[in-house]
Amino acid sequence: MRRTFRPPPRAGAARRIAPRRPGRSPGAVAVAAAVAAALLACGTVPAAGSPAAAGGTAETAGGTTEEECTAATGPYQRQLEAHLGLPVDGRQSDADCRAIRDFQRRHRLDPADGYAGVPAYRMMLVEQAKAEPNKERRCPSVSRRTTCVDLSRQLLWVQTGANDRLVFDVVPVRTGRLELETRGGLHHVYWRNRHHHSTLFDVPMPYAQFFDGGQALHGTTENLFESGSAGCVNLHHADAAKLWDLLQLNDRVFVFGTKPGTQPRSPRRTVDERGRSLLSDDALVAEGMRADRLNRLRGHLAEG
Repeated sequence: MRRTFRPPPRAGAARRIAPRRPGRSPGAVAVAAAVAAALLACGTVPAAGSPAAAGGTAETAGGTTEEECTAATGPYQRQLEAHLGLPVDGRQSDADCRAIRDFQRRHRLDPADGYAGVPAYRMMLVEQAKAEPNKERRCPSVSRRTTCVDLSRQLLWVQTGANDRLVFDVVPVRTGRLELETRGGLHHVYWRNRHHHSTLFDVPMPYAQFFDGGQALHGTTENLFESGSAGCVNLHHADAAKLWDLLQLNDRVFVFGTKPGTQPRSPRRTVDERGRSLLSDDALVAEGMRADRLNRLRGHLAEG
C-alpha cells in the first residue's frame, strides 16, 4: 500500500481564514463614517475637548459659521455703545463686541475684532460729524472755499458759503505730534507738488499742498490712528488725491482746536526761544518756492 505524503499547512494559513476582528473591515469603517456625518449634519454637539468643541466659531441664524467675538472692554466702550444704540454700561458683552466688529468692517478697519479702541472711536467721530461738521462754528463761514482742519477731533472737510455747504466730505486725518504740532490759524495754499518727497525724513509726500512753511496737506499710506506727523496734515492716499483735484493755489486752510496730548502752536512760528530755526529742509524748500513765486508775480524777477 502506497502512502501519500501531505505537507503540513503553511504558517499563516489559519490567520488567513480566521474571521476578522470587529471594527477592522472596510465596511465597518464606512458605516462608522456615515453615522458620524449624519450626527454632524443634525447639529450634534461634539464631545468636550474635540477641536470643534474647543471654540473659535459660532453658528449664525443663516446656518453659516462665524468667528467668536472675544475682545475685551476698550477705552472707548461707552462712546461706541451709545453711538451704536447699545445698552451703555461700559462693559463688553457678546452683543457689543459683534456690533463694534460690524462697525469696524463697515469702515474697513484692520483688525476688525470688536475692540473699542482708537481707530473705532475716530471713525465714530467721522460718522457723527458728517451731517454738520461745523456745528459749533469753529471754522469761519465765508464765501470763499475753506479747508477746515479740526485738531481736536482729527478731522478735515472743505466748506463754502455762509451756510457751510460741504464740497468735500469729512475724513480722518493725522496731524502733528507733541512738540511738532500743526500750527493753528488761517493759512493759504501757496505751493502744490504732486510728487513731493521729503528731504528731511526721506518719505514720499504725494499730493502735497503746502499752507504754512513746511506744513502741508498730503497723502500717506501710514496708519492715521497712531502717533502723529511732524506737523503736516496726513490723509489717506485716496482722500489726498481727491483733495488735490479740488483745491487751488491761494485757497484758505483754517486750523483750529488742539490735538489730544499736544500743545497749541501759533501760526508762522519759525524760531524757538533761543532764536533757532524750526523750519525743516522741506520748509526751506517751500519757503524758497513761495518767495520765488511772489517775486515773479511782482515782476522782480525776469521770466524764463
